Amino acid sequence: MYRFLLTPRWWGINVFVLLAIPFCIFMGSWQLSRFEARVQDHRAAGEQAAAARTEAARPLARLLPVSTETSGKQATATGRYGKQLLVPGRELDGERGFYVLTLLRVDGGKALPVVRGWLPGNADPAKAPAAPTGEVTVTGALQASESPGSNGVTATGGLPAGQTGAISSASLVNLVPYEVYDAWITLAKADSGMRAVPASAPQGTGLDLKAFQNLGYTGEWFVFAGFVVFMWFRLLRREAEFARDAELGLVPDHDEEEATVTEATAEAQATTEATAQTGAAEAIAQTGAAEAIAQTGATDTADAPQDAGNIPVR
Repeated sequence: MYRFLLTPRWWGINVFVLLAIPFCIFMGSWQLSRFEARVQDHRAAGEQAAAARTEAARPLARLLPVSTETSGKQATATGRYGKQLLVPGRELDGERGFYVLTLLRVDGGKALPVVRGWLPGNADPAKAPAAPTGEVTVTGALQASESPGSNGVTATGGLPAGQTGAISSASLVNLVPYEVYDAWITLAKADSGMRAVPASAPQGTGLDLKAFQNLGYTGEWFVFAGFVVFMWFRLLRREAEFARDAELGLVPDHDEEEATVTEATAEAQATTEATAQTGAAEAIAQTGAAEAIAQTGATDTADAPQDAGNIPVR
């Protein structure tokens, strides 16, 4: 009954199933490993941030360039504050406000962006306190340059003068006349009148939308594998039932079906021709009857005057 499995059609189906199932399982496992890696990175970043708050601050130069290992660590730098900018559209504890960002000119003339604190409401230069004058030493959590679309960073342009949407060297280089570090720090203790901005986890280490997309893709690939198995069994069952019915004579063979169709077609054609011939004969008969009636009428009309002439006049 299962001899149909040896046909070329079923060979192709079986090969496809044998390749599709391992592929779906592999892709699902890979997506699951990506999700687990993101969870592990998120956990490690949280532990690193907690440990960094208790570690002694180190000079900025020893922590550059910023990486996942150095992000969030306490860094210290000395210099003089320069130009001040505002970073609008930033939330803190569910409240919308803005960062006060001031560039610190360190030795060598290079500038380090420093987030001195956060203020609620719309970005207004009048609300931001002026930066301290003279040489200062700052200590705060080291952060990597932001990219639009991450951690609440807006990608919209057209901001008023004195504002920037992202804290990055690529954005700030067009706003200040000096070179900018590809990093920034947020003060551990904000200046008076402002609230300190907590350090954020390095990009790609948090449980963001991409992490849960990996989890969703995991489920999809495993569902695909189950669907392939289900469809294979469904096709197998249907083919086996068809073969069993054919053995019992419940399903005619292909040749018998063709013969039956041919006979039915011939009968239909014969019936059509007979109907056409009968219709033609009836039409001829009706035409002959009509002609006979017409001739009889004509004869009666011709004899009518003669009969009228033989009527005696009294």
